[in-house]
Amino acid sequence: MLTPHHDGSPLHVSTQAPALGETVRVRLRVPEAFGALAWVGTRSNPNREPRFSEASVVRSADGWHWWEAAVEVENPVHGYRWLLVGEDGRQHWLNQLGLSTTETRDHDDFKLVAHEPAPEWAAQSVLYQVFPDRFARSDAAPFHRLRERGEAPEWAIPAEWGDPLDPEPPGRSAQVFGGDLDGVRERLDHLERLGINLLYLTPVFPARSNHRYDAATFEHVDELLGGDDALVRLVEAAHRRGIRVIGDLTSNHSGDAHEWFRTAQADPSAPERSFYYFRDEAQGGGYESWLGVPSLPKFDWSSTELRRRFIEGPDSVVARYLKPPFSLDGWRIDVANMTGRLGGEDLNTEVRQAIRRTMLDVNPDTILLGESTNDAAPDFQGDAWHGAMTYAPFTRPVWSWLQEPGSPAGGGIGFALQRVPSYDGRDFHDAHLRFAAGFPWRTRLATMNALDTHDTPRFGTSARPGTVPVAFGLAVTLPGIPVMWAGDEFGLTGVDGEASRTPIPWGSETDAAVADVLDTYASLIALRREHPVLATGGIRWLAVGEDALAFVRESAEERVLVFAARGAATLEVAADVIGATDATTRRIGDARLEASDGLVHLSADGPSFTAWRLPGVDAPPW
Repeated sequence: MLTPHHDGSPLHVSTQAPALGETVRVRLRVPEAFGALAWVGTRSNPNREPRFSEASVVRSADGWHWWEAAVEVENPVHGYRWLLVGEDGRQHWLNQLGLSTTETRDHDDFKLVAHEPAPEWAAQSVLYQVFPDRFARSDAAPFHRLRERGEAPEWAIPAEWGDPLDPEPPGRSAQVFGGDLDGVRERLDHLERLGINLLYLTPVFPARSNHRYDAATFEHVDELLGGDDALVRLVEAAHRRGIRVIGDLTSNHSGDAHEWFRTAQADPSAPERSFYYFRDEAQGGGYESWLGVPSLPKFDWSSTELRRRFIEGPDSVVARYLKPPFSLDGWRIDVANMTGRLGGEDLNTEVRQAIRRTMLDVNPDTILLGESTNDAAPDFQGDAWHGAMTYAPFTRPVWSWLQEPGSPAGGGIGFALQRVPSYDGRDFHDAHLRFAAGFPWRTRLATMNALDTHDTPRFGTSARPGTVPVAFGLAVTLPGIPVMWAGDEFGLTGVDGEASRTPIPWGSETDAAVADVLDTYASLIALRREHPVLATGGIRWLAVGEDALAFVRESAEERVLVFAARGAATLEVAADVIGATDATTRRIGDARLEASDGLVHLSADGPSFTAWRLPGVDAPPW
């Protein structure tokens, strides 16, 4: 049945970037069938003291009453929820989790955010993640030349492009295939064909591993990848094609070969000593590191000198690579959730805000994404991070619904005991809503919808037959930035993060099986790129069953109806929930949409992802 609806999209909120002290108009759609109401309005909580604002009806049409209230943005993050009081006095509360007949938590309120917003292009992005050593090797690849001369770094274990991955230490981290940044540049045609407009590079700084999260310096790009000039060439070439490029920084730790750490070890009086947590003899000596891994010593962000060199001001590491000649378009911050946190110390807020201040000063048209493997919402309220690389709202629920029951999780994705729990569609919907509800709307739009990454098994390894298009279809149609991990479009598999870092099998694109997968990804990305409502429109869930889900993304210009099924399934939706269906246009997929007797039947004979375009919502003008 129809229920009252509100979300943070332009249909329901008069501005997406309010200023502190500004009065914003918010709207609630209430179906006529909900019944007569004695009072409707918002309940805010400025300065932790409740405040109410009464709403009035501004339009009644097509079976809906549009209620509007004025809300003053009194705090940088201003939460509000709707209260509907029936003529019988019964209260109904509406927040980001949905409708409730009991009082709800502030944590799940809708939120107006007065902090600086993400760049407008963020929500329009389709992101492609590249692990440079495994993506492509140019003819002039430096490691290849060094290997031929017998001059490869002592830590590196050379491998040919077609060699199998070595799953055991030290090969896991030391096996080097020799991909370089010029190799990435030479393959931009591939990204363009897919429809990618945002390229994310895992770290490019010198290190003693193939993944480079153990940086030895931030002063220059690794010569094994082609050095500074190769990064400049790549960014310039990508920009000419309309593809933005972001880098990867680890704010939680460096490598133990980093020049700062080696100086700190050698000279206890050096300023670099304050960059890390060294324990005195009474504490057992040594130093703090990421999860106890000694090669990854942890940064101590109470050091003002560390902040000056790394994150604050125009001469910092953060600033340097956003400025010409590098001109990166933003950063993804590794281990953002642990940064600045140790025992009783928590400097995370200070660090993330300092990073964003520097980015605003150097180039405000840049994006800041932070990794947070669990419930990221408390850190992602708009004060710094624009979006989260988080697995809780999207990745884990999708896996739990679409992976074979009992599948191993392989680490890196955050599942308890490294096993994938089995969800039906209702479980998926519940988990997705629960974790997404903690984010402001505009943060949701820049949060990464990743099926997998370089840290996880590849989704396709244990997916139910035929469900990879269903999963990626959800990535491109749910609020957030769709993410493709390089190689998924070739049908690659991998049982854990290391095994998923397979060199890309260039030359196989014309093989029938690979070509079909490539076309599927390209078609789904085209759906996303061709319908702006999928980037910034509202979302209204229509029906949820064990094996299928249906929702609609909405704006005044258009609507896109989505039906995702993991097997043969039918969902029935009251016709007035969707509205007129005689003007629908199928955009992708093979599921059926049939209307009769006041119902719309959405059905599929097997796994299917289908989307239809409908006319936009007839909303009152602002």
